[in-house]
Amino acid sequence: MSDLLQLVFAAPKKALRMARAVLAGSPTAFDASVAHQAIGIVQRDFGDLTSAIAELRQALALARRSGSAEREADVLATFGIALVHVGRTRAGLAALDRAVASSTGTHGARVRFRRAGALWVLGRHQDALADVRATILVLRRAKDTVWVGRAISLRGHVHLALGAVERATADFTEAERLFARTDQEHDSAIALQNLGLTAFRSGDLPTALTNLEEADRRFRRLDTPMPELVADLCAVLLAAGLPNEALAEADAAIAEVTSRNGQTTRKAELLLVAGRAALAAKKTLVAQERANEAVRLFTAQRRPWWRQHARLLALQARFATEPDGMGQLAPAREAARGLAALHAPDQIQAHLLAGRVALAVNRRRQAREHLRAAAAARRGGSAITRAEGWLAQAKLAEEADDTRLVLSACRHGLDVLDGHRLTLGASELRARATDHGAELAELALRTCLRRARPRPLLMWSERWRATVCAVPAVRPPADDDVRHDLATLRATTSRLDEALVNGTPVGSLAGRSQRLERRIRDRLRRQPGTLGDPVARAPGIVGPLLDELGTDRLAAIVAIDGDLHVLVCGGGRVRRTVAGRVSVAARHLETACWLLRRLAYGPPPAAATRLLARLEVVGRQLEDELLGAATGLLGDGPVVIVPPGRFSAVPWSLLPGLRHRVHTVAPSATAWVNARRAPRPAEDEVVLVRGPGLSSGGGEIPHLAAAYPAARVIEHDAATAAAVLSAIDGSALVHLAAHGRFRADSPMFSSIRLADGPLTVYDFQQLRRTPYRIVLPSCDSGAVQPVGADELLGLTAALLPLGTAGIAATVVPVNDVATVSVMCAMHTALSTGSMTMAESLAVARDKTSADPVDVATAWSFVALGAA
Repeated sequence: MSDLLQLVFAAPKKALRMARAVLAGSPTAFDASVAHQAIGIVQRDFGDLTSAIAELRQALALARRSGSAEREADVLATFGIALVHVGRTRAGLAALDRAVASSTGTHGARVRFRRAGALWVLGRHQDALADVRATILVLRRAKDTVWVGRAISLRGHVHLALGAVERATADFTEAERLFARTDQEHDSAIALQNLGLTAFRSGDLPTALTNLEEADRRFRRLDTPMPELVADLCAVLLAAGLPNEALAEADAAIAEVTSRNGQTTRKAELLLVAGRAALAAKKTLVAQERANEAVRLFTAQRRPWWRQHARLLALQARFATEPDGMGQLAPAREAARGLAALHAPDQIQAHLLAGRVALAVNRRRQAREHLRAAAAARRGGSAITRAEGWLAQAKLAEEADDTRLVLSACRHGLDVLDGHRLTLGASELRARATDHGAELAELALRTCLRRARPRPLLMWSERWRATVCAVPAVRPPADDDVRHDLATLRATTSRLDEALVNGTPVGSLAGRSQRLERRIRDRLRRQPGTLGDPVARAPGIVGPLLDELGTDRLAAIVAIDGDLHVLVCGGGRVRRTVAGRVSVAARHLETACWLLRRLAYGPPPAAATRLLARLEVVGRQLEDELLGAATGLLGDGPVVIVPPGRFSAVPWSLLPGLRHRVHTVAPSATAWVNARRAPRPAEDEVVLVRGPGLSSGGGEIPHLAAAYPAARVIEHDAATAAAVLSAIDGSALVHLAAHGRFRADSPMFSSIRLADGPLTVYDFQQLRRTPYRIVLPSCDSGAVQPVGADELLGLTAALLPLGTAGIAATVVPVNDVATVSVMCAMHTALSTGSMTMAESLAVARDKTSADPVDVATAWSFVALGAA
């Protein structure tokens, strides 16, 4: 019967069937006790905790009836853990103490191991460490491989809680090796999960994601849900800058644990994780709600270590909601002292919070005390922890009015985060991870603004702006599974669209599409980065930028504390002017885009004339807010606009000062310099693509084929993803006349519609080399999603770091018919071979008829890059 208990973790479902089969017969009290205990363990860990306790009570009564003291102690230990998980901490520990006292030898070591596990759950780490060390000695002598592996795993968790990541990694690695020699599939999956956790704590997010997802796959095969894995995965998602995904995962796990009446200890831990995710997602009220519920549960469960962490989260959420700090200093200082006494790694965050609150209420001595304590973290730990330490050091220097030290600390902190980002291969994760450095970058910008020196302000505005577009992308490795899934997604999406048109049910197709998207995204997120130096950025960008500009102008718009500042570069100088407010400009932009959308649908002539008149007014208002007096400093030549992320999709031709001049847009000055220096293909290969369903029929394609006699034309049913990707790889110029779709919910799945379905951003990333220049006349093709600190996700944002030097795209839906004339005029100029994309678009705007729809269509296009 002992094999039945071993089977509980190797194959829980099978163990459950065998236990019930035993009870269906005429078992002895001893055997019945084992069967009820097995059922109780399965229910405790994977099912209903109330049912688990009822089963274990029966197992305990039967053990006593059997007369076996060892059997009774074993059940009592299992029962004690269940009581702890249900929140009855005192009774649970008392049961575990009795079990330990009545056990000896190898069996006694197994019982002591379970008490150590309960102590770890409760946050009593030193007590847990003492128990598990004594356990390992006995189990090693007995050569009990399975239980040695479990004990070493537990020791690793205790080391991890105390911040000893290297010791934890060594323990988890040994445990994985031991379990590999057994048939304990569940324990092996836990070992892999644990290695994912230490990879995360070491800063290796791709490996962490790989291990956690593989562990999850194994748990699903065994049908053993693991809330702890969800908590670990959420921590990784937070580090990767994906707080909304982390919150959704945590909330789903909370609902699942609640619905099956699972362990309240795990529910409390998940509430803490959900609260952290909500805080990172700037959902402060949700964070407070989750934190307060976690505090209540941890208090009831007598878990002071965990309660202190939940209390810290509640205080962080409160300060985010009430930044005046009134009434918050005493509890913040108490939280810092409490976590320091527990030797918890999160004491750094607590000291940083106390320092912030003290500064807010002008208690400078206390602020210095806590910021110094937090700054100590800059010398060790994970990249994010070290960056927090440098932030504390920067705030300490700011309090002392030491500008040089402020900027030095900000530089060191962002350098640390650069290293962290470069470990990530997925451009999405690189972009989102910049959020960890947003406060450092903002502090540096404010400091430079006070010095009133434009060049340092330009340098620092570049330091953390559109970094993904400035650093060469890591191309995904050739992956047949990804290519297969992308092809399957195209087919599924086509069938889904057809079903929507025909009014047939779409439930199964929609579900399959979502699963495919998640599988593709998860696989590509696991891609490791390449460590190395980023391309030239601050401080080296100012000189090369001015050299490339010559007498032309670049206007870098910088948002600082809600104000917009414009740095006008050119003629060997950098000058600063103040424009408007971010909030006002955002309102004008929303109005402008709404008006352009109305005009795109071809309203009646009188209505169109009124809409265009309103659009011209809004254009002037946008110019006042976005450029202000800088308009007078732009000279007469071409202009490069470098806007903040939230203003990257502005239809810049609306602005009167730009409407009749050559202008292009770049996500950063660094990205523009890189595009300017991008090598042009040796062959001037032109590819023209006509996709399905255009109301204009892609009418510009015959004209373009005449303008480019050697062009390769791919159209109608031949315009499949495979054919198009093969043709455009490394080409000089591509024109993609097809419908586009921007996915704000998942920008990397923004797409161009071809004959066999959508061509996504992920498909473009499979190219060996993206086209040197590409024209995307489809609706919203230039739309991007601001993420992270000041990063962009979307099709055009992905193309620039992959080698594309010039893009023409739309930032709103456009009228298909009017687009034809704009594109014909643009390509007539472009085909001369002497013009850039921006110059050709300027020619097209000037040649546009006075029809309001035609004018609005021309204004909806932007040129991106430098070619």
